[in-house]
Amino acid sequence: MGGSGAPYDYVRDPDAITRLSFERIRAEARLAHLPGLMRAVAERVVHATANVDAADCLRFTPDAAETVRAALAAGAPILADAHMVARGITRRFLPAGNAVICRLDDDGVAAEAKARSETRSAVAVERWRGDLCGAVCVIGNAPTALFRLLEMLQDGAPPPAAVIGFPVGFVGAEESKQALMDYAFTAAAEPRLPVITMAGRLGGSPAAAAALNAIALGGNP
Repeated sequence: MGGSGAPYDYVRDPDAITRLSFERIRAEARLAHLPGLMRAVAERVVHATANVDAADCLRFTPDAAETVRAALAAGAPILADAHMVARGITRRFLPAGNAVICRLDDDGVAAEAKARSETRSAVAVERWRGDLCGAVCVIGNAPTALFRLLEMLQDGAPPPAAVIGFPVGFVGAEESKQALMDYAFTAAAEPRLPVITMAGRLGGSPAAAAALNAIALGGNP
């Protein structure tokens, strides 16, 4: 270390990095068709993934982002399937000091999952039941978590305010997100559950947290 080579030429100022990032996103991603807060969601999902095509993969029910925003403003808890989702949510953005809950490490979850040959994520979602009514569910990792939530809702569990469902991967991710959209629109002219998701395999905890953060900010960059 301490050599005499010339310093690298790169942007150092964090505010400038953020500004330039969003300028490039808005120049390169297809955003014009997105309504209301969904444009801000798309921008932050693209930023989190560094993939401008991610904006094209977003799927959502009408006014879903606005419903999430209203629920957060009213103090709704946020139920996260993974610690990465929970830690990616920027607390200072939350409008009502909302609780962020992840049950993955609750007592007995790991043992029960092993005994039942289930994922810890699916078992942890079952522990959401007491907080589920009116909550904002943010699933960014496990398809099994999203499938289990849908099974619970079909069995009469109290409905959340909305679901941000971004499971990622090669096994079950695409299918679980399609199931979420199917559930939202089942045999109804109007969706029975506000949802935001992504088509295909794309998703992940950073993208899910970014979507929530965008809504919590109310669309501000």
